[in-house]
Amino acid sequence: MSYEKKTVVAVVAGTVLLAGGAAPAGAATQNQDGHDNVAVGDVSVLNDARIGLVAQVPAQVCGVKVGPVAVLGRAVDRSGATSTVCTVKGAPVTLSQN
Repeated sequence: MSYEKKTVVAVVAGTVLLAGGAAPAGAATQNQDGHDNVAVGDVSVLNDARIGLVAQVPAQVCGVKVGPVAVLGRAVDRSGATSTVCTVKGAPVTLSQN
């Protein structure tokens, strides 16, 4: 993994820790509405996390407001489509349905 990717992953991981961690372990076995995944490039950062938390990570990494990212997260959850929030050092920050 390149230095830039490691840096992006470290920033995202730190953001997740500051935001309170991922969804409860029990939610990992259920495919519930209101949960999405976040990836930076080909690295999965959050899986099956609540949209509120999912929105915080790309907002912090991409430097955008949380509200529009949460709206995008709900749209991704409803449609099942994958959406790119931004690109950081050549790696897309994407939201996808769990």
